[in-house]
Amino acid sequence: MDFFHGQASLTTLEWVLRAAVSFFFLVIIAKVLGQRAISQLRLLDFVIALVIGNIIAHPLSDEELGLKGSVITTMVLVILYLASIFSILKWPLIRNWVNHKPIKLIQNGEIHYKGLLHARISIDVLLEELRKEKIEDIQKVALAFWEAEGKISIFLDPKYLPVTAEMLQIKTNAFHLPKTIIMDGKIIKKELNEAQKDERWLVTNLESLYQTEVKNVLLATIDNNDKLNVFLYK
Repeated sequence: MDFFHGQASLTTLEWVLRAAVSFFFLVIIAKVLGQRAISQLRLLDFVIALVIGNIIAHPLSDEELGLKGSVITTMVLVILYLASIFSILKWPLIRNWVNHKPIKLIQNGEIHYKGLLHARISIDVLLEELRKEKIEDIQKVALAFWEAEGKISIFLDPKYLPVTAEMLQIKTNAFHLPKTIIMDGKIIKKELNEAQKDERWLVTNLESLYQTEVKNVLLATIDNNDKLNVFLYK
């Protein structure tokens, strides 16, 4: 177990063992801390980002440290990370341990206190997340889950859902994403061609509708109805 202690030099095997022990130790620590502590990163992503960042930083800031140890350690960690991802995909037991199942926080307008304890979040955090979704009354929530990535999924009771065109049986047009034809004062020719327009048409419309030139345009888009939207530098 000499690889645990500081030494003048380590063998390749000792570097490998040190990296492996550090990786699994951090996975356990991150699991104990809970998803709230690592916010929106998945457990393994958090561990690998934290460890590799520190490994690379040390030899860059300390001239007495060589790169050999850092390179070996990084390679071992990447292999362990990929192996862990494969294990998560292949074995449900490991997947359920690393990426916990959604934790129920609210059901039919009632708060599940045990779920809050399990997710390690407070009432204040729950209310904050509801406010972000423009929900002022907990009783409007049919279901709310704390997801593995550190976010809350909220499902409103059907009677509080916004009225949609489908509910009113109103026919709507198909959705088309507007094409960006100018960005930072430069014409994006590919998008312009896909919109079946040319530069002459664009320049003419800029002059007639906005009394400006291409170089003065921060962003310009065109929709499926040939409507030109222009945002100028201000």
